[in-house]
Amino acid sequence: MIEQFFWPESIKQALELKHQFQDEAVYFGGGSKLNATPTKTTKKFGIALSKLGLDKVSLQQEKLHIGSQVTLQKLIDTPLVPDALRDALGFIYSRHLRNQATLAGEIIAKQKERVLLPVLLALDALVVAATGETLRLEEYLDNDRDDLLLEVILPDPYQNCSTRKIARSAAGLAVITAAVATGSNGEMKIALDGVSERAIRLRDVESRGLSDDALEKAVSDAISPRADIGGSEAYKRYIAGVVVAELLADCQQMSEEK
Repeated sequence: MIEQFFWPESIKQALELKHQFQDEAVYFGGGSKLNATPTKTTKKFGIALSKLGLDKVSLQQEKLHIGSQVTLQKLIDTPLVPDALRDALGFIYSRHLRNQATLAGEIIAKQKERVLLPVLLALDALVVAATGETLRLEEYLDNDRDDLLLEVILPDPYQNCSTRKIARSAAGLAVITAAVATGSNGEMKIALDGVSERAIRLRDVESRGLSDDALEKAVSDAISPRADIGGSEAYKRYIAGVVVAELLADCQQMSEEK
């Protein structure tokens, strides 16, 4: 439980506070994850990020730069945001939650469902850390890091991309979330959440250039989901394959309509 808050006015001050209190401190954005079970924090010191100016969205040299502390609702309302990302933001059903939650919070939080991560992974998102590093989001997640994030960069934000959440209701927990994107040279990117411990890219499947039934089978064979309240292992394998094939068809249709 947070017992004391700090409001640094620079990134340097924020990093100094984290260095001072080490594992007893946590960066605090909107608080939607730190205040709620099961991600409620046990840290003693909160380092608020609201004064650091990390809530801007801009297009720079055809790359979309999204500040880490922008709220999800602000992203939905920003015209620069690509349609697939806006769709994924809508998977978070509560407007109240979207007004509170930040982009970085959705990336860093160790929560059961991560409905934004598949579309970010499919769009080859990069993250910029306060250490000065720029990493692929996939690499950041694989190494289970929790650095102070400054921004997310989408190198090719308006490529064909489609995403879908499978759940029992609009407000229900996701069984799986999937996203597929196709770049300008036709390469396919597939990302899934709900079929492993973290959101993943299916790079081996991507490289095979499959579609329709062959793609469904390859996706089903490539994942190792666990049975839970959302469905059996067999169901998750099946629905993941079907959804990915449908999303690829969506992307191909987008290409034909351009």
